[in-house]
Amino acid sequence: MSVEPAVAAPPIVRIRDLVKEYRRGAEVVRVLDGLSLDIRQGDFVALMGPSGSGKSTLLNLIGGLDRPTSGSLEVEGLRVDQLTDASLAHWRADHVGFIFQMYNLLPVLTAERNVELPLLLKDLTRDQRARRVAAALQLVGLSNRAKHRPRELSGGQEQRVGIARAIVTDPTLLLCDEPTGDLDRKSGDEILTLLEALNDEYGKTIVMVTHDPHAAERAHRVIHLDKGMLSEGQG
Repeated sequence: MSVEPAVAAPPIVRIRDLVKEYRRGAEVVRVLDGLSLDIRQGDFVALMGPSGSGKSTLLNLIGGLDRPTSGSLEVEGLRVDQLTDASLAHWRADHVGFIFQMYNLLPVLTAERNVELPLLLKDLTRDQRARRVAAALQLVGLSNRAKHRPRELSGGQEQRVGIARAIVTDPTLLLCDEPTGDLDRKSGDEILTLLEALNDEYGKTIVMVTHDPHAAERAHRVIHLDKGMLSEGQG
C-alpha cells in the first residue's frame, strides 16, 4: 500500500516496499509488510495504531536505529538502508534528533551537559558547543535551568531538555516516540506546542508516534498502522 501526501514539496523521506521481519525461534514475525510512504520537507506526521502495529519499528528504521529486511529507505536521496554501520552512525548523528517518552537523560549530568552530548561527536570547540547548547536551551525556554540536574526538573522540563538535545545538532528529522506519553495534559500540551513551533517557525520535519488522538490533532497528517500496513486520515 502506498500513502502519498497532498502537498507538492519534494520528499525528504522516501520508503518503498519496506518489509521488517523478526525471528522468534523458528517463527518469522512480519512487523512491516511491504509499506511505501513519502514524507515531505517540513511535514509533521503522526503515526498511530494499536500496540504491536509497527509504529516504533518504522520510526527506528527511518532513524537508522534498525535495518529493514527488504525494500528501500531514502532520506534526502541517500539510501540509508545500504550504509555501513559506521557510516550509519555518522549519518544518524548529523541528520536525526530523537525525542523519547522517558526523556533518556543522564541523571548525573546537568541540563546543559545532557544537551551537549550529541555535539561531542562533532569537530567543535568548547565555545562552539557552549553557544549551541545555550541557543537550544533558550529555544525550549530553559535557559534558567541549564545548571539543574534531571531530578531537579519537572517531567515537562525534562522533556524540554530532551527536545533541546534533539535539536542542538540542527538535524534533518525530528523523530518522536510518544513524546507526551509520560506527561499530564497541561505539560503534554506545552510540549506539543513547542513541537508545532519547531515545525512552523523553524521548518523541522517531524515524525511522531503517539497513541493519543489529542496529540495527533497537532500534526499535519495522521497515518495509521495496522498489521504492518498503512492507511492515512486527516489530523
